Amino acid sequence: MPVAIRVIPCLDVDAGRVVKGVNFENLRDAGDPVELARSYDAQGADELTFLDVTASSGNRETTYEMVRHCAEQVFIPLTVGGGVRTPEDVDRLLRAGADKVGVNTAAIARPEVISEIADRFGNQVLVLSADVRRRRDEQGRVVEGFEVTTHGGKRGTGIDAVEWCARAERLGAGEILLNSMDADGTKDGFDLELIRLVRREVRVPLIASGGAGALEHFAPAVEAGADAVLAASVFHYGELTIGQVKDALRAAGHEVR
Repeated sequence: MPVAIRVIPCLDVDAGRVVKGVNFENLRDAGDPVELARSYDAQGADELTFLDVTASSGNRETTYEMVRHCAEQVFIPLTVGGGVRTPEDVDRLLRAGADKVGVNTAAIARPEVISEIADRFGNQVLVLSADVRRRRDEQGRVVEGFEVTTHGGKRGTGIDAVEWCARAERLGAGEILLNSMDADGTKDGFDLELIRLVRREVRVPLIASGGAGALEHFAPAVEAGADAVLAASVFHYGELTIGQVKDALRAAGHEVR
């Protein structure tokens, strides 16, 4: 029986406000996270993802309060990421109302944290958040392959993205949020090559992120191997609704929730 495809709005949060940019830069205000969360719940979103895009700079309490307020208002699963470094951070977020927690930078710095979190809370709680970009040579030209980045996409690691996703699954990641930095905010469509390459190597659910700009972009991401599709600005600014995306997926022959 096919798994129903999930449609997930993403709220990139900075200092308690939702923001959105292009390729992780030039962020602009997109609204209040609690109000947007309530709206997406009413529209029929399957889950919500919150990413604290400036968590490394410090004010984590803002995120805990936001999660508490959102959890009181909505009745769909909440995934929270950004600045998560230890199982204790995960514990605090779960107590604040998160259902799943995303890790990125800390996992690359110390991969064992994936196993520590999965062993303590179960792998269904742990989402590997992978910010991925195409490799470039010293002249800045795109070459074959993909690498993962850290610190909100600001630092390259040289680590092969496909191999990293497979390793994270072996360590205990229960889901992978695969975000294409090159496509992020462009509205030119998901990076289908990236989705296919990662799908070939992992069996856990795969969330496609980065590039959604039109209804016709979502079904190809599913056909490339995504179990869920995530978008931000097209929802925040009212260009598309959750219902329209689900209708487009149904019309393409995919089961949705």
